[in-house]
Amino acid sequence: MPDLEITTLGGGCFWCLEAVFRETKGVISAVSGYMGGPTPNPTYREVCSGASGHVEVVQVTFDPDEITFREILEIFFVIHDPTTLNRQGNDAGTQYRSVIFTHSPAQLETSQAIIAEMTFGNSFESPVVTALEPVTTFWPGEEYHQDYLNRNPFQPYCLFVVVPKLEKFRKTFTSRRK
Repeated sequence: MPDLEITTLGGGCFWCLEAVFRETKGVISAVSGYMGGPTPNPTYREVCSGASGHVEVVQVTFDPDEITFREILEIFFVIHDPTTLNRQGNDAGTQYRSVIFTHSPAQLETSQAIIAEMTFGNSFESPVVTALEPVTTFWPGEEYHQDYLNRNPFQPYCLFVVVPKLEKFRKTFTSRRK
């Protein structure tokens, strides 16, 4: 088995990120969960209330021989809005903030570089507000949150929020799809 890497990303509702990364070539797993707050073993209700201090995240395990950390971030920055502080669409609160939890100095360096490139290249009309934070304890989300889109394809949030982000990924990153 190759040496695998892990990254943990927050970019709004974890269902969107998970759906995209489950379809990404080189990704071994994408697990919805929580990171960044002091409450041990938080529940979805605690995280959604904003009281736990956690972010909805997806922990992505990937094979760096098939996809680089930089390529993961390129996908991440296309499928969510990194310019809105504590908000993605109608999801508002610190639990939906744009954040990269770095697992190594190399991930921090790559994250800083890509954010600088986007900033100086005026990739967005507004400044990138994605936070870079050191990895903390990852708490997997409840089982019913895992593979949410496939389990709930006709749920309105999935139809109107998750599916459009997945379609954007499919259109923009055709060669990166499994």
